Amino acid sequence: MTANNEARTGSAREKDFSPGQLIIALDYSDPGQARELVEKLNPLGVGFKVGLELFLAGGPPLVKELARRSPVFLDLKFHDIPNTVAAAVKSAASLGVWMLNVHAAGGKKMLKAAREALQDQKHKPILLAVTVLTSMDDQEMAETGCPGTTGERVIRLARLSAECGLDGVVCSPLEIDLVKNHVSGNLLTLTPGIRPAGENAGDQVRIATPDRVIEAGGDYLVVGRPVTRAPDPYKAVQNIFAAMQIV
Repeated sequence: MTANNEARTGSAREKDFSPGQLIIALDYSDPGQARELVEKLNPLGVGFKVGLELFLAGGPPLVKELARRSPVFLDLKFHDIPNTVAAAVKSAASLGVWMLNVHAAGGKKMLKAAREALQDQKHKPILLAVTVLTSMDDQEMAETGCPGTTGERVIRLARLSAECGLDGVVCSPLEIDLVKNHVSGNLLTLTPGIRPAGENAGDQVRIATPDRVIEAGGDYLVVGRPVTRAPDPYKAVQNIFAAMQIV
């Protein structure tokens, strides 16, 4: 299985990258470890997530390097004033990444600025908006001054993201159904908090197994520690594929 290059060039919004529904989080502080895992898993056609930890260790040159080899989701969750986010989105797109994200809580002006920043770009990554972090529950939402339930907030922010023309949202596996059935616009969903059966939840609260995500109609799944800390990461990915019924 190999990644479909169309997901990385031209119109990145084509959903034709089945093995790449699985995105492996390169949560390393050592770029060498990230390169080693990418080399090992590349034959499986998965995507790879570069978050804050690895980005701060390797910077834009590492992102460019990885993006030339595999589909890269740049997970920096931009959240700032509209002009700053627009400039950051343009810079991220210039690295050749397949997918990037902003915080939906940044509001309508910021979301529109992010979308508009990509309009004249030759390379247009998939643009997602983060709704509610998968480490949060209703109590933590209340502590930050957000009324209602986590699900209600996800719907509210997903609707705002659709209105602003984004391609999809980042939500927990538990909210896929809410986004797919209560938000217009055919938004893609990317879900962290994926744990194969029997795996420890770690610092995630709203989680699900890979098969449950596929059954719910999820588009992309992010898995980190169950693969990166596995004795055999290649085999761990194959097991997840089996659960997703890809192989």
